[in-house]
Amino acid sequence: MASASGQSAVGFSSMDPGISTCTSSSASGTKRSIASEVPYASGMPIKKIGHRSVDSSGETTYKKTTSSALKGAIQLGITHTVGSLSTKPERDVLMQDFYVVESIFFPSEGSNLTPAHHYNDFRFKTYAPVAFRYFRELFGIRPDDYLYSLCSEPLIELCSSGASGSLFYVSSDDEFIIKTVQHKEAEFLQKLLPGYYMNLNQNPRTLLPKFYGLYCVQAGGKNIRIVVMNNLLPRSVKMHIKYDLKGSTYKRRASQKEREKPLPTFKDLDFLQDMPDGLSLDADMYNALCKTLQRDCLVLQSFKIMDYSLLMSIHNLDHAQREATSNETQYSIDTRRPAPQKALYSTAMESIQGEARRGGTMDTEDHMGGIPARNSKGERLLLYIGIIDILQSYRFVKKLEHSWKALVHDGDTVSVHRPGFYAERFQRFMCNTVFKKIPCVHFGRPDVLPQTPPLEKISEVSTIPDPCFSPVVGETLQMLSTRLVPWPLSPCDRLISLFRSLGTSIPVFFQRPLSFALH
Repeated sequence: MASASGQSAVGFSSMDPGISTCTSSSASGTKRSIASEVPYASGMPIKKIGHRSVDSSGETTYKKTTSSALKGAIQLGITHTVGSLSTKPERDVLMQDFYVVESIFFPSEGSNLTPAHHYNDFRFKTYAPVAFRYFRELFGIRPDDYLYSLCSEPLIELCSSGASGSLFYVSSDDEFIIKTVQHKEAEFLQKLLPGYYMNLNQNPRTLLPKFYGLYCVQAGGKNIRIVVMNNLLPRSVKMHIKYDLKGSTYKRRASQKEREKPLPTFKDLDFLQDMPDGLSLDADMYNALCKTLQRDCLVLQSFKIMDYSLLMSIHNLDHAQREATSNETQYSIDTRRPAPQKALYSTAMESIQGEARRGGTMDTEDHMGGIPARNSKGERLLLYIGIIDILQSYRFVKKLEHSWKALVHDGDTVSVHRPGFYAERFQRFMCNTVFKKIPCVHFGRPDVLPQTPPLEKISEVSTIPDPCFSPVVGETLQMLSTRLVPWPLSPCDRLISLFRSLGTSIPVFFQRPLSFALH
C-alpha cells in the first residue's frame, strides 16, 4: 500500500530475510515525513517518524498508543465484529452497505457485549461490514479462517525502517497484512468500494490489493485506521532481490541507506542497470501478465489513481539450489514447501489471467505461487508481484506537486503525473522493459529445461534466431507457413520438408543434415 522509501510492506512475509519481525518498529507508509529526535520529559530520547515513535527501550507507539495495546485492540475488535456479522443472514450487497459504519465500545472492565481486557478503554469501528464480508467470500475466505488467521495468535509487527509513520503487522500464518492508514487514505478507500465491488465481480484475478476489512480503533482521543489486505509473499520462500517499480526515472534509485539493508528495495533505475535485458517469460505467461496489468491500469485510471507501483520480489531457484548445496554440510535444510494460502487468487500465479491459467501447463504448486521467468543469464526465477500504493488520488496537491517538478525536471519522467499518462507509461514500462516475451518457449516446471512447444504454437513466427536461418529463409517461412499444418520440427527441417512436398529443389545454402528421415 505504500512505498515512499521504495519499500512497501504489502506482501512482506515474516519469513522474508531482511524484513525481520520485532516488537518496536514499522514499515514504510504513503507520505514522506522527517524523522526527528524528541526528548521525553524524563530526558529519554525517542525516534519519531510521523505518528510512530520508538523510545530508547524499543517500545513502539502510534498516536500515543503502544503497539502491543493496538494489536490487542485490533484482535478484540475483529473477533467481535466477525462474530456478530455471522448472526446476520447473507444477502446481496446493496448500495447503502458501502456507507455503513458499526461501532462498539470496549471498556477495560468488560460489558454485556465485550470481554474484559487489560488495555485502556477503546472504541472499535467497522466500515462496510456486509460489503467486506462479500469480498472475503469472493476470495474463498471463511469467517472462521479469517478469525483464526488474525486472532488465534499474536500479530507479528514488521520491523522495517521507512520514511513514514505507518505500522505493519502480519498474521502468524502469513496470510494477511494489517496496515495503519491515514484519514485521507481510509476516506478514499470508502469512496472506491462501489467501483471496487463492480471490478472484483468482473475480474477477481487482479494484481490490485485485495482488501478484506477496514477498521478504526479510537483510543486516547485519537483515531487509528487500519486496513486488512493480502500478503504477497509466501511463507519460507527466500527472496534474493526486490524492486519497487513505477516506470519513472526521476529520483528512482535506492538510497545508500536503503542499500545497506539485508534485503534492500531497489527502484527503476537500479532495475535498468541490473537487468537491462529485462526478465523473460514464456508467451502465454507474458500475455496473461500484460493482460492483467492492462485491465488493472484501466481500473486505476477510471478512479483517477496514480503514483502506484509494482512490487516485485524475485526468488532465484539456481541461487537457492547452490545455497542449499553449500549449506547442507553445515546444518540441515528445511525442504518443506510453503503452506498454501487460504485465500483464492492470492498468489502471483493465481492473480494473472489468460491462457496460462486455463491451459493446465503451469502447475501453481510446483512454482510455489510465483511466476516462472529467466534472466539474461538463463537463471530460473520465480516472481512474486503485486500493484501497491493505490490509495493515491490525483487531487490538487498532486497536480501542484507534478507542476513544480515538471518546471525543474522533465515532466514525463517524474512519478507524479496525470492518471491517464501514468497508466500508459506504467504499462509500457512493465510490458516492454521489465517483462519480455519468448515466443514458442514453455518453461514447464521451474526445475527442468524448457519443454517442446505445443503444436498450435509452432506456426508463430519466432524471434529466436535459428543457426541456419537467413533472411531469405525467414521470408519464405513467413509466406508459406499459413498454407500448411505445422508440426514440432526446427524451422530449417520444416522448410526442407516443405520444399520437398512442393517438388521444389532445396537451395544449396540451406542444405544441412536433417534431424528426421525424409521419405
